[in-house]
Amino acid sequence: MKKIDYQNYYWQNERVRLRAMEPEDWEEHYYNCYDSEARRMLEYELELPPTLTKNKNEAESFSNFNPETKRLMFTIESLEGINVGAFNLNSIDEKNGTFSIGIQIGRDHRGQGYGTAAMKLLLDYAFNERRLNKFNVSVIEGNIGSASMMKKLGCKEEGVRREVIYTGGKYHDELLFGLTRNEFNEGFKKIESDQ
Repeated sequence: MKKIDYQNYYWQNERVRLRAMEPEDWEEHYYNCYDSEARRMLEYELELPPTLTKNKNEAESFSNFNPETKRLMFTIESLEGINVGAFNLNSIDEKNGTFSIGIQIGRDHRGQGYGTAAMKLLLDYAFNERRLNKFNVSVIEGNIGSASMMKKLGCKEEGVRREVIYTGGKYHDELLFGLTRNEFNEGFKKIESDQ
């Protein structure tokens, strides 16, 4: 196979490259399932112990943008080709133009800007290629990393659902964030003009 020239590749920026999830990606996901607190922040619950079979089956079912899953599942890679996480475009409502994104950066790669860089790519795609208008997302209280990333991306905190998530022996608030297409595009025009 020829070496790929990524110079004009849409699904890449200065930090990450996105690709379709592949069956072989099960191993990185399986490894990260042993970070129970991070998984609790993502899934809002304590998951049962991971199994090889479940992780292999999930990777297989989400591979190659399988339309039956109703999600576009991506693997996030560093520019060196290292799998640093996964995320998906989900809850797409074409009529109302709304969507959500789920993301998990691998435990060995957090705090390095991969999540924010990947989110910028997927938000640009959703807003400016799919013509969606509103990104909605929620974060469990205590998930400081995700809340900080949402604010860095320009999301507005739109509200709090008080004590609606029960995990770890107590009730937690759910923080609601949102971002419109205009807010996203204006935010990135400002970033580009500042550089």
